[in-house]
Amino acid sequence: MSILVLGGAGYIGSHAVYQLIDRKQDVVIVDNLETGHKEAVHPKASFYNGDIRDRQFLSSVFEKEQIDSVLHFAANSLVGESMEEPLKYFDNNVHGTQVLLEVMKEHNVMSIVFSSTAATYGEPEIVPITEDMRTSPESTYGETKLTMEKLMKWCDKAYGIKYVSLRYFNVAGARETAEIGEDHQPETHLIPIVLQTALGQRESITIFGEDYPTEDGTCVRDYIHVEDLIDAHILALDYLKDGGESDIFNLGSSQGFSVKEIIEAARRVTGKEIKAIEGNRRAGDPGVLIASSDKARRILGWNPSRTSIDNIIKDAWNWHSSKPNGYRGEVHS
Repeated sequence: MSILVLGGAGYIGSHAVYQLIDRKQDVVIVDNLETGHKEAVHPKASFYNGDIRDRQFLSSVFEKEQIDSVLHFAANSLVGESMEEPLKYFDNNVHGTQVLLEVMKEHNVMSIVFSSTAATYGEPEIVPITEDMRTSPESTYGETKLTMEKLMKWCDKAYGIKYVSLRYFNVAGARETAEIGEDHQPETHLIPIVLQTALGQRESITIFGEDYPTEDGTCVRDYIHVEDLIDAHILALDYLKDGGESDIFNLGSSQGFSVKEIIEAARRVTGKEIKAIEGNRRAGDPGVLIASSDKARRILGWNPSRTSIDNIIKDAWNWHSSKPNGYRGEVHS
């Protein structure tokens, strides 16, 4: 039997595929390559280029392959873009998940692990954030992910499709061997932007606000190594296979790193100067976002082991320095 990885050519999805194949699992990938990369597809996985909203296409994959569970990473995920193009986000994220659940029901595939987000919480009243806190998204992106969770909740009640939704914060790092890594166009994540500055691809990094009520005045975020994150997805698959009930888990390091701490760690790891300049606060940026992952540790047995900030940046730097143009550098190789 195979595990279907939707979005398996993307940053997080490709790391899931590599880990599953390391564990001798059969993997089927579906990706429309809108933001994923063909070069990130593991050579031992079966790859189908197509869109999960295309019901006929998706059904044909389920008919050809013996799928027993699904890892769902296929979604648009830029907060800013989601505010400008809400219909695009509801169509791809919510409608795509509806089609997926219809096809799963039709083919009697009864377990799914879903890539959700801390954006479902909005501005937290208390940190660290726990799963029982109020959900009040402040972006279309967060709203679509929350709606996808609700779709799964009602499909469990009606059809018995079991799900685990994993809400995570800032994912960073890369596979230690640097075969795959983070390559977004445009890049919006802090650590890759800092490392692009270290490579000389940007003149400087802008710190958006130095007057937050934090120790050094800059925003504090919860970072997690992508490989630790994937461990949790695989544990969630095992949990469902063992008869676990549908549930929601936060994934984070339970500790925060400020923007200045990230830049300082990158200087330490890369040995580069990395020029930083002060900018104004961005609208809607909370001062502190940290997750409590106690529930995932307790119920899934999750124990992140790679999530020190130096380790995250070291693995990310291996990837960025060996492939400064990302996958574009591999097209003609």
